[in-house]
Amino acid sequence: MSTASTVPTAGTSTQTQRPHTAERLDLPYVADPGEVAPQDAREISRVFFERLTSLEEGTHEYQYVRNTLIELNLALVKYAAGRFRNRSEQMEDIVQVGTIGLIKAIDRFELSREVEFATFAVPYIVGEIKRFFRDTSWAVHVPRRLQELRIDLAKAVDELSQKLDHTPTTSELAEHLGLDEEEVIEGIVASNGYTAGSIDMPVDDASDHAAVPLSDRLGAPDADLEIAENVQALKPLLEELDERDRRILRMRFGEELTQSEIGAALGVSQMHVSRLLARITRRLREGLLAVE
Repeated sequence: MSTASTVPTAGTSTQTQRPHTAERLDLPYVADPGEVAPQDAREISRVFFERLTSLEEGTHEYQYVRNTLIELNLALVKYAAGRFRNRSEQMEDIVQVGTIGLIKAIDRFELSREVEFATFAVPYIVGEIKRFFRDTSWAVHVPRRLQELRIDLAKAVDELSQKLDHTPTTSELAEHLGLDEEEVIEGIVASNGYTAGSIDMPVDDASDHAAVPLSDRLGAPDADLEIAENVQALKPLLEELDERDRRILRMRFGEELTQSEIGAALGVSQMHVSRLLARITRRLREGLLAVE
């Protein structure tokens, strides 16, 4: 192609540096790479790949050629992403992840392979998207090793179920996969983290009653449990008190008498009762903390 020949496109570039860079590199100037027809994109990409091999990585010229190749082949990403349009993730996120695969393919492609770039790039793009789903689709994060083991277990269960005519046991799965039973159990437990259900979803127990949310059936901490624990911990501490101190506690917290009423019963002032209660409760509190 002639120096700086222009590829007809629907858009007009606003980046004035591009025409000069294309002319300097003896490449066709692509005003709007995203609007180039697929057949033209394949031909132009080949020219740009040939030029890319002669440029030093990191230079302005190298970045220009590489970036143009990315823009020229974004249609491959959109094509591959279309296979996953039924997923819950936003299509924009899938395209962004697929673009990473495209960039990896561009950096690793060699014309000497004598294969079309599209044929070489699509597996990279799809692979990157699938890795994205594998790493982000789990409701609970688990190590990659267990994520991959989940897939192997699912395949093994299908194969062995058909072969054995029953659901395979842990030992059968372990023998089939060449793993320890502990590893298989770990993988099965980890598989439970792949999806999570909302506790607000109705649960149908096949009874005559209407389905109610799971949250209505979940237990809650017993508010009296801590009190029961404290009472058990207090018993030996109370036994260490003398009779008068135990009587004061019984009147104040058992019979719920006022400090004035306790003072009248003991023949002391209300202020003295207050000091006695403060001393007794402080001793009990320090005893509880020492036990904990």
